[in-house]
Amino acid sequence: MGNENLITDKIYRQIIAIRDSGACNMFDLPRVQEEAYKMGFYELVVFLNEHKKEYAEFILTGKR
Repeated sequence: MGNENLITDKIYRQIIAIRDSGACNMFDLPRVQEEAYKMGFYELVVFLNEHKKEYAEFILTGKR
């Protein structure tokens, strides 16, 4: 198994919620983390600290 399971359904929903809110540019990781924290998405805050490359690939391609 590779990285295909890193973006869980919960992380996916949190990313989409922030994207749909329009609160910030999704490539501005500090702002994404700030919004995630404000929204109570603590799993996403941790995920972004540990998996920046996978997050960027998801934002660019939509592939999980």
